[in-house]
Amino acid sequence: MKKTVLWIFAVLALAVAGTAIYRFCFRKSIPEAEQIVQVQSILQQNSCFVCHSFEPEKPFYASFPVIGKTMEKHMRHAVRFVELEEASEDLANAGEALLAKLEYCVLENTMPIIEYKMVHWGTSFNKAEKAVLTDWIRSRRAEILGSEEFADMPVQPIPASLPTDPAKVDLGKRMFNDTRISLDNTISCASCHIIEDGGADHEDERTSEGINGLVGGVNAPTVYNAVFNIQQFWNGRAADLKEQAAGPPVNPVEMGDQTWDDIVARLRKDAALVKEFEQLFPGEGLTQSSVTEAIAEYEKTLITPDSRFDLYIKGDRNALNEDEVKGYKAFIENGCAACHAGKNFGGQSFEYMSVFGNYFAERDDDIQRNADDDGLMGFTGNPRDLERFKVPGLRNVALTAPYFHDGSEDDMDDAVEKMFEYQLGVDPSDKLVDRITDFLKTLTGKHPDLKK
Repeated sequence: MKKTVLWIFAVLALAVAGTAIYRFCFRKSIPEAEQIVQVQSILQQNSCFVCHSFEPEKPFYASFPVIGKTMEKHMRHAVRFVELEEASEDLANAGEALLAKLEYCVLENTMPIIEYKMVHWGTSFNKAEKAVLTDWIRSRRAEILGSEEFADMPVQPIPASLPTDPAKVDLGKRMFNDTRISLDNTISCASCHIIEDGGADHEDERTSEGINGLVGGVNAPTVYNAVFNIQQFWNGRAADLKEQAAGPPVNPVEMGDQTWDDIVARLRKDAALVKEFEQLFPGEGLTQSSVTEAIAEYEKTLITPDSRFDLYIKGDRNALNEDEVKGYKAFIENGCAACHAGKNFGGQSFEYMSVFGNYFAERDDDIQRNADDDGLMGFTGNPRDLERFKVPGLRNVALTAPYFHDGSEDDMDDAVEKMFEYQLGVDPSDKLVDRITDFLKTLTGKHPDLKK
């Protein structure tokens, strides 16, 4: 037995030495090519795809006892944090979350992990590679933002307004509050998205109550700043606000077992409403498409600029106190912005509820598993998407408890602790949690209808 162990370590030592010699002596330089090709080459040369891929090419020692199991665990964590091999095939369209994750790894030197570097010397990004990666990240982010301003930051301020049609906004606001859309004339969009109270449901409601007292399976996310999300719903089944607005009215639990033909027929009994739709939507009039378009147009105005954080990054250094600034730095340095990226501090990607541990196995027993816990897989049908959810935006998070897709956490401090546990595998200090929650409270912005 001892000879076997010694043999394994001897082979491993030779592999380490060979790898080191190869990387230091024969490592290829960055190719003279377009920037995206350079980025792909850097990721390949640093063996990023070995772990950050759903179907990796495992090294020979992955079959060794102990070492193999350890590597398998690390590879599972890696691909759940970010999948790079498939993403690298479309870097020209890389989204803000991928950019933020790569930026975090480069600036904080988090990858590869120490265990991997002990075996694969020379796999860390060198100075020239870091320069190429950060330059590409910022140029791609500037392309997304349409401006160089804030392109060096994973999070950005909310604009003061977005282009909208005022007449359609007014009509859409009334439709948003119109209970006639529900089967029994009792539920409107505003019933679960309470505009004056944070745009989500009541604080004491884990999930929303729909028609006839039926209870939904997920927590109603805030409608504020939803326009900045890449897709809508926790499982991404709606591409935009208009498509999202079409869903709840025909959901049997939310607004009733009905069709849009039923809804449109009911609304057309209002002659004045029909006339208004005909004026604003000539040639179409009152239809499912025009109703949902009007609601979406209204929801584009539900943005909350001028939070204290926004004022701070736009130049007012007195907008945050010292503890809040430390909290902002902790938010960045601990990788929170790697998922909670963009103007909405989230909504840019779909992430696993557990990178470390098993959230669902350890969740409170009084919350029964249901189909909504499948996350993105419930929409795509892809087993790889099981328990992946759209990252919630953190804007106005102090007003939108309870937290998570299942509304399982009432307290912001506890929610932050669980994110450290399940996303980072870390037990944070009370001081660190307090700093981050102090910062998160600065994300409450302004809107005329937001009362808190």
